[in-house]
Amino acid sequence: MEFDGILKKLIEARDLSGHEAADALNAIMDGQVNPSQIAAFLALLAAKGETVEEIVAFANVMRGRAVRVETSLENLVDTAGTGGDGSGTFNISTAAAIVAAGVGARVAKHGNKAASSKSGSADVLEELGVKISVDAKQAQAQLGEIGITFLFAPLYHPAMKAVAQVRRELGFKTVFNVLGPLTNPAGAKRQVVGVYEKALVEKIALALQKLGTQKALVVCSDMDEISASAPTVICEASGKGIEKNEIVPEDFGIQRSSLAQIRASGKQESAKIILGVLEGKGGRKEGANAEKAAVGQAEGQARMERAARDVVLLNAAGAIYASGIAASLKQGVELAAKSIDEGKAMQKLEQLRGYNGHS
Repeated sequence: MEFDGILKKLIEARDLSGHEAADALNAIMDGQVNPSQIAAFLALLAAKGETVEEIVAFANVMRGRAVRVETSLENLVDTAGTGGDGSGTFNISTAAAIVAAGVGARVAKHGNKAASSKSGSADVLEELGVKISVDAKQAQAQLGEIGITFLFAPLYHPAMKAVAQVRRELGFKTVFNVLGPLTNPAGAKRQVVGVYEKALVEKIALALQKLGTQKALVVCSDMDEISASAPTVICEASGKGIEKNEIVPEDFGIQRSSLAQIRASGKQESAKIILGVLEGKGGRKEGANAEKAAVGQAEGQARMERAARDVVLLNAAGAIYASGIAASLKQGVELAAKSIDEGKAMQKLEQLRGYNGHS
């Protein structure tokens, strides 16, 4: 079908077949479609609501065009969210990836610079002194030697240049927000995917199942992460099917905090919070000291440190469970705490910082 025919179908709010969706995205990425048509396509899709079939077709096109990181490692895990939740929190999934690596999970963290948020995973990692522009061979070496790598989306999805400017100019969430986490260049089949609205949880879980995921947790709360301040809807997708549940922080012995306690003004503050978590701030020992702290600023700071630690523990637990290392989320929380308290998570960050690279 010609692109005009695709647009006409979308104007009538009719769903595209998998073939039509794939043809449309291929035409866009081959430079056959002008920016006005791309904008219309993305806007009409968003207004109609993308189907599972359309999302799977788009993801397969993007996977086929991606620069691949070849690896024979089993049980690779990713912690990528859609963003766009407007919560303004520090980079939780980035911290969670480092903590999970400290437990022994092999992590291929796929991410980008900030689009709508104040700090993307690439921004905060650069702030932490990590080189983000590693090529496929270097990423492969990092996975083998350190157990964690960062895959900077623009390097691995060059065809996305075709839509980058239109996405920026549109200024609203499009299907590409959900496609990022579905198109890991290292082919990670285990992941935690945070989505920005609850209506997407089952849809993305179904898409992941059709894309051959081994174990994925799709989550949504008061942000696109597992929350320590509100209930989290969680949908587990695997070859066996899909299971949907709701969890609360208290299920894991975690005291509820507030979103305000984990907000960051930008990449510098986000990096500072992550370093604090990896250094063990907000832990039990710290908590005991906090009880003795004078009422006022010191106590408030201690509460913020505990809130940051708790939300990282929950999200690292998701990755540790998805990777197959933990038998449950509860065990994942315990292992995540050990990763921090025994200095293993900080060691992973130091290894990433000190990596010289091989290509």
